[in-house]
Amino acid sequence: MRRLVWFALFCTVTGNGCASTAGPPPSASTAASEPASPLGSPFAERRTWSMFEAPLIVDRTDLRLGTTVHFRRIPNASEMHDLLQLPGLSRIVLSFDAWPIDYSKIEGLNRTPDGVEVVAILPGWPPSRQAAEAWNYLNLPMRIVVVVPGPPNSIDDATNLNQMRGLERVIAQMDDPSRSGFEHLQRPLSFRKMME
Repeated sequence: MRRLVWFALFCTVTGNGCASTAGPPPSASTAASEPASPLGSPFAERRTWSMFEAPLIVDRTDLRLGTTVHFRRIPNASEMHDLLQLPGLSRIVLSFDAWPIDYSKIEGLNRTPDGVEVVAILPGWPPSRQAAEAWNYLNLPMRIVVVVPGPPNSIDDATNLNQMRGLERVIAQMDDPSRSGFEHLQRPLSFRKMME
């Protein structure tokens, strides 16, 4: 028993952890060569944000010493509760790969703690009127930013965005920024050009 205690203490002090007795972790090339399960592995490492991958929200009028939390999805009830333990929670930023298709996909945002700002960043033009209108049913103040690849394909695309109450800005990511084609959009428009 004494040897086991000393071994555990050695692992803790050296920082190697007891997992070091099982050999080195598999290399990235080994992990990449293994076939991926369509559902993913519950033992896989969680993908982490790179320092510049998460959108940085800076408001020069906000002088609070606050904490911003980023999600790639709608946080569940348990995660919303856990956020209350963070010091100075002031903002939740949501970055989506695709538009949520209806209200049932986003209604969990109504559990956002009072006084916490929610910023949603949506990609492209809304896939339907229903997807755009869903954001109007939320009972919380929101700032929504939509990043589009260029002018709308139809007047309906611009109309759907015009009817979103929380839409703060549309950003067109284009190689040659031009206001041509955005005439029906009634929201502030900015441009972004990505350089390699």
